[in-house]
Amino acid sequence: MREDLKAVRERDPAATSTLQVALLYSGLHAIWAYRAAHRLQAAGMGFAARALSQTARWLTGVEIHPAAAIGRRFFIDHGMGVIIGETAVIGDDVLLYQGVTLGGTGKESGKRHPTLGDRVVVGAGAKVLGNITIGSDTRIGANSVVLHDVPPHSTVVGIPGKVVRRRKGDENDALSHQNLPDPTMDALAGLARRLDALEARLAPRAAKRRPPRP
Repeated sequence: MREDLKAVRERDPAATSTLQVALLYSGLHAIWAYRAAHRLQAAGMGFAARALSQTARWLTGVEIHPAAAIGRRFFIDHGMGVIIGETAVIGDDVLLYQGVTLGGTGKESGKRHPTLGDRVVVGAGAKVLGNITIGSDTRIGANSVVLHDVPPHSTVVGIPGKVVRRRKGDENDALSHQNLPDPTMDALAGLARRLDALEARLAPRAAKRRPPRP
């Protein structure tokens, strides 16, 4: 619990005191409820574990299946709408924003939810679906939909999610949404530049073909 509190203080600039975090942060409450439910699940008390997880969902807006495996210093910022499936595996120092889903595709049995490495950051509203692996130190942009494995030290954006940048391990861990690449806009900008160049090449020929004014 001390590590969880410290993780919030280090990652959320709005956290002004440890007491405030302990009493008022719903994402943290959801994590603590999960850790208790996970112990009940491991002890073979599946019904009690699910009852506790559903109560936490009602109170916090965060749904974490008690059978999910979650590492240390996990932080859910804002919390509301986060869903973590039964066979999800999450490493240490992972950060999820509101509205994130770590879910299945509905087509698999057994291991059907994602595995996230250490220090992964998943932006608001992103969906990571299926039995896929997200490498350590990866950043997933807001509202992305990730359906395939992602190598470590990547930045992923879009629907479906695509790797748009590979980073070095010593780069800043922050996920600056305003600075994320936009491959769709980049492609449109490239087409616009090519169209401008083509028009510039054709303009002299068009001028020569114009009939003289009477």
